[in-house]
Amino acid sequence: MILTDTQILEQIELGNILIEPFDPECLGTNSYDVHLGKYLAVYQDEVLDARRHNPVDTFEIPDDGYVLYPNKLYLGVTKEYTETLAHVPFLEGKSSVGRLGIDIHATAGKGDVGFCNTWTLEISVVQPVRVYAGMPIGQLIYFTIDGSIKNYYNIKQSAKYNQPTMKPVESMLYKNFGEKVEK
Repeated sequence: MILTDTQILEQIELGNILIEPFDPECLGTNSYDVHLGKYLAVYQDEVLDARRHNPVDTFEIPDDGYVLYPNKLYLGVTKEYTETLAHVPFLEGKSSVGRLGIDIHATAGKGDVGFCNTWTLEISVVQPVRVYAGMPIGQLIYFTIDGSIKNYYNIKQSAKYNQPTMKPVESMLYKNFGEKVEK
């Protein structure tokens, strides 16, 4: 079941959901709008290797925006830091953003119970489009869970994305193969 606006507010009051910064104007009927943070990142290498660390170049979006191009993966980040301690958070694109041909996640729309961080966005576009820091980019939807939890994400030993950050985070799939970061 998806939480309604009043249930999201109740869960915030109970401390089960944290959204910083929180703006009541961003609360929808059954979702919360999130915004593009001020940083984007692109991979340095043309060919990515799933078994190795793939370094990124991170940069700040200028005040006059930044043009995204097709056939390139951009990593973005939400302005909002979130904590979800008793629900499953889903990040979906806003229809207005989708109508500009912007996809905000390739496969990672679902968070885990216990996820506490900003959201890294896997952004792709179908035609060139200018984006701006602070623009609405997506919406969080919260699902109730049924049953108890053994491994909350924020205390799970194998969790790769627990380090709080305001910048996009590159893939850490290489850690599944036991590879070390090459410096």
